[in-house]
Amino acid sequence: MGSSYDYVVVGAGSAGAVVAARLSEDPDVTVCLVEAGGPPPPAELMPAAVASLQNDPTTDWMFEGDPGGVGKGLVGGRMMVPRGRMLGGTSGLNYMAYVRGHPGDFDAWAAGGAEGWSYAEVLPYFRKAEGFVDHPQLHADLPAHGTEGPVGVSVREPVLPAAAQFVDAAGAAGLKQGDYNGQQREAPEGVASLFQTTTRDGRRSSTFHAYLEPVLDRPNLTVVTGAVVERILLAGEPGVVRATGVAYRTADGPEEVTSSVEVVVSAGAIGSPHLLLLSGVGDRAQLGDAGVECVVELPDVGRHLKDHLHTPLMFAADGIGETMTEVALSLGPDALRAPAGPLPADPADDASLPPELQAVKAEAERRLGEWFTTGRGIASSSLYDAVAFFSTGLGDPHTHDAQIGFLACGYTPPIWEAVFRIPPTAFFEDPATFLDPTCGQIVLLANPVQPHSEGSVTLASADPGVPPRIELNYFDDPHDVRVMVAVLRKALEIAAAWPGGGLGDPVIPPHLARVHGHAAGSEPSDELLEDLARHYALTVYHETSTCRIGDVVDPQLRVLGVAGLRVADASVMPNVVSGNTNAAAIMIGEKAAELIATEHGVRLHQMVR
Repeated sequence: MGSSYDYVVVGAGSAGAVVAARLSEDPDVTVCLVEAGGPPPPAELMPAAVASLQNDPTTDWMFEGDPGGVGKGLVGGRMMVPRGRMLGGTSGLNYMAYVRGHPGDFDAWAAGGAEGWSYAEVLPYFRKAEGFVDHPQLHADLPAHGTEGPVGVSVREPVLPAAAQFVDAAGAAGLKQGDYNGQQREAPEGVASLFQTTTRDGRRSSTFHAYLEPVLDRPNLTVVTGAVVERILLAGEPGVVRATGVAYRTADGPEEVTSSVEVVVSAGAIGSPHLLLLSGVGDRAQLGDAGVECVVELPDVGRHLKDHLHTPLMFAADGIGETMTEVALSLGPDALRAPAGPLPADPADDASLPPELQAVKAEAERRLGEWFTTGRGIASSSLYDAVAFFSTGLGDPHTHDAQIGFLACGYTPPIWEAVFRIPPTAFFEDPATFLDPTCGQIVLLANPVQPHSEGSVTLASADPGVPPRIELNYFDDPHDVRVMVAVLRKALEIAAAWPGGGLGDPVIPPHLARVHGHAAGSEPSDELLEDLARHYALTVYHETSTCRIGDVVDPQLRVLGVAGLRVADASVMPNVVSGNTNAAAIMIGEKAAELIATEHGVRLHQMVR
């Protein structure tokens, strides 16, 4: 391409799409947004189809990492690290939970030196982004929400009875119902609620749909897709280094694009440090070992990786959970085609369907049509539909350190194996029977949200085509093990308090039951719960803090030692927020755009400051 723009933004994900869309509000400013993926596929719009987007190289970077103290039961002993590779990034790949975090998270950032990032200072940016739709079962703190923002935030319709039962059970276990994105989040006893999700009218509201799609025709915004950025172009001598653009590669070969004002790196908590390291910004010794010349020494690039980890407690829940038969029907006829389903692989063969399969196809078409025209039905949600936040009392008094998520279905053996990397034959005594698609199951996901362990992102090679080395390092700090066991205990308490007499026993993998002498109907020991986590805990793919404020960037998100270069995404978080991270990443994009606009005189349609 060889063109020049005022701003070059790398990565069209949760923050980068926001930055590019906001800066291009000024018609006198030129913006180039460079994204490795392409437009999201049609399935991205349907919340219930979320599992199909992961483990697909057209939409997922397919990263994996060393899980450290967990992963003993996972396929290959490696942890998947899903990252969106499309316009909208991981906001098009995630389960759409809209969680800002505890106010104390942001106040702790500010107290640690991140000036301008206290809760009171970031709340207006959350509101600016949010197009909130109230629901009577939310008990919303309305002044805390924005209703005119581009990101749809709503509750699925209709509300699944099992999700409401989870909230009731959490209440019986001592967690009050309330708005976890409002003042109730600060309640010391914790809060339980239906999930607020990034959906509008039953469709995913990724940052592509919310920010980019409406403005793709702006003449001052150029979006380059299928372009893998290989390095940041840096010029100048030590002490006066400046970013002047980026070099990227498409199917047609190498290209460069230059910036006259700033390069903004928004490639995420994995991609942003990787790109800085490839460009010679990082730890001198590490760069030298990889064969990369050090241009600016910043030893903390790629360090301090934080991530959330949850352990699944699965329950047989016929008549409570959604069956996979019902879920598949709601996804439409294509989800029912061979080899997995009863309909023929080729739609042309439908003409010879027997009457019973004609009825199945007709019902699938009816449900798909209902979702498409009204936004209602099973397809309107990822089935990750309710949540509870609370404090275990084991530390981190500034925030809630625990989250329990509710998943209304049990999935299929192929999804457990390929997407979650949990071998169903090891986790279940009889997976075919337990995961019978006509039976209901539910999953409670025990999730410590203030991990003390830190991992890293480092160069595996100077070749940009080689993925970075990701050391997740879970449970390196023994504190995290104690918190995980405490959260699992609370999840069991909620299960026991379930309306109608409790949920019964969770699935205990038979090999772990044998090792720990566990009998059905008995209470799992702490040692068994820890072993369950060490074998089968999964990333919530909430990676943060690898370019954190204070170590790699200043509070204005400018990279230390490099003029004209910022990072704006979850990697700048001084510490991970206590909840799902996408809402905070969008907020960072909003605030970054305004920081840039204030410094350089860009005219945004609306300014918080």
